[in-house]
Amino acid sequence: MADDPFALFDAWFAEARTSEPNDSNAMALATADAVGRPSVRMVLLKGHGPDGFVFYTNRDSRKAGDMAANPHAALLFHWKSLRRQVRIEGQLSLATDQESDAYFASRSRDSQLGAWASDQSRPLADRATFEARFDEMTERFAGRDVPRPPHWGGYRLTPDHIEFWQDRAHRLHERRVFDRANGGWTEGLLYP
Repeated sequence: MADDPFALFDAWFAEARTSEPNDSNAMALATADAVGRPSVRMVLLKGHGPDGFVFYTNRDSRKAGDMAANPHAALLFHWKSLRRQVRIEGQLSLATDQESDAYFASRSRDSQLGAWASDQSRPLADRATFEARFDEMTERFAGRDVPRPPHWGGYRLTPDHIEFWQDRAHRLHERRVFDRANGGWTEGLLYP
């Protein structure tokens, strides 16, 4: 196994991409608001490397409010087909406008229009209201590129703790833990 947590993540993620039937890049994002009340939801990993793990969302959403009030979060990948998990904890920061623009441009047109139509985390009277908004955006941007909405962009979680969990027989699981220290990483092996 690799001694570098990012190299190990790359190897596990590559295996997950070939074995997971759906969304191998799905991860649980856990946040807490200003008073410490936790919340968790699924998001999609859209970039990763030694500088962190990147995902995108509506910056007016509840999760964005949590992240603005408390810029610490945790991620969890669970690859059931491999019987593995990766837990990541760290500090959040905004992705650059250039990164957000580039990723937004790579999305399908309908996903781009949906980002304009959505008031994520806010209730609507009914689904028809949302669909009418989507139709309005379709008309608004007809015949031209859809720009990134000003309320939509990326976040980067820069890890200070990464734990790799591997299922073993008889619940004798193995965990490899990496903690950031002195500009590098320390490693430990944990058992249940």
